[in-house]
Amino acid sequence: MPILTVKIAAQRSDTLTDKVAAMLAEHTSTILGKKPEVTAIAINYVDPRDWIIAGKSLQSHGKSSFALDIKVTDETNTKDEKKRYIEAVFSGFADILGDIHEESYIHVHDVRAASYGYGGKTQEFRYQHP
Repeated sequence: MPILTVKIAAQRSDTLTDKVAAMLAEHTSTILGKKPEVTAIAINYVDPRDWIIAGKSLQSHGKSSFALDIKVTDETNTKDEKKRYIEAVFSGFADILGDIHEESYIHVHDVRAASYGYGGKTQEFRYQHP
């Protein structure tokens, strides 16, 4: 039941949205073992002129960038799984966006089960009442 929120420094397009969503869904399912039917992905676009790294816009750097936050229930993934996920997602964005700036970020948030949920129920409740 992860929620993925991603910002991409690019002009919005349905094709780009579809490619990014498919790549994220695949890695989230295969590497982190999350169920696709309860995975949500929200994609926001930022004009490369408005994404600043080291005092310069990405447009002037001639590169793309992204920032991904994913929330997963604490203790459901190992350090090695998260490491593989971060590597695969970074590579996936490079394949899709082309020349990405090294200052592109992936943050896996391990959220306490009693503080996180969907449909009005916490993950802790779901664990206790399968």
